[in-house]
Amino acid sequence: MIKFMLITNSPKLAKHAESCGVARVFVDLERNGKQERQGHLDTLISQHSMQDVRKVREVLSSAELLVRLNPLYEGSAKEIDEAIAAGADFLMLPMFRTVEEISHFASLVAGRAGVIPLVETHDAAMAMREIVQVKGVTEIYIGLNDLHLDMNLSFMFELLAGGLVDSLVEIIKEAGLPFGFGGIARIGEGIIPGEMVLGEHLRLGSSSVILSRTFHRKNEGVIESVANQELGTELQNLIDSWTSLRRRSSSQILINQKKLQKAVKEYVARIKN
Repeated sequence: MIKFMLITNSPKLAKHAESCGVARVFVDLERNGKQERQGHLDTLISQHSMQDVRKVREVLSSAELLVRLNPLYEGSAKEIDEAIAAGADFLMLPMFRTVEEISHFASLVAGRAGVIPLVETHDAAMAMREIVQVKGVTEIYIGLNDLHLDMNLSFMFELLAGGLVDSLVEIIKEAGLPFGFGGIARIGEGIIPGEMVLGEHLRLGSSSVILSRTFHRKNEGVIESVANQELGTELQNLIDSWTSLRRRSSSQILINQKKLQKAVKEYVARIKN
């Protein structure tokens, strides 16, 4: 089963998400430069803190804890040490452009936690063959949102429909590393419906995906309704869809891929007109 990841700093939601089948909880400490990159978009600028890492760690029993830190800067060593001390199983480095950056990050982690390069710049994507060979890197995540912005594209799923994700995945698989990419909406929802995106994760052999903000309706404060009603149902819908999609024939897999490509092309055409 693919690992569904939920971004939250709420211990209550994290604990419930784990009980529903979320395999990895994601605390997001990235702040540096994010407002400048994404402030004009309908994206969430995280207000999570290092204290949240500790609080979430305390309630988890089986789910892994992933912490996204800031892009490499003079305070990275301190951030890494604090996140590991707070209980992070995996540390993610965003917005890097060179192999040297991820190598330095991995050396600072020094095997104390898993290292996940978040490939979300064109330079990093083009350096994938070198990145997968960096000592200490345990898996790769391809961040479609910032990557499509960095490449001046109109829609993040152009990267999937256009074949770039396929080419990067081929390199990652050759290195024997697990990987994930992008986010996924609820079944039947989203510009590109969740089941269509899930089909592509299966086709490519992905091992993880982030549950999009549609899973808590873009408001982490609405914990009661999410925890008690929606999350378990919607996650089970994803799991059921995953089970069904695994039974597809090769021709059905190709049909899903073509449908996604068509949907992306039509959406891009609409927003450009």
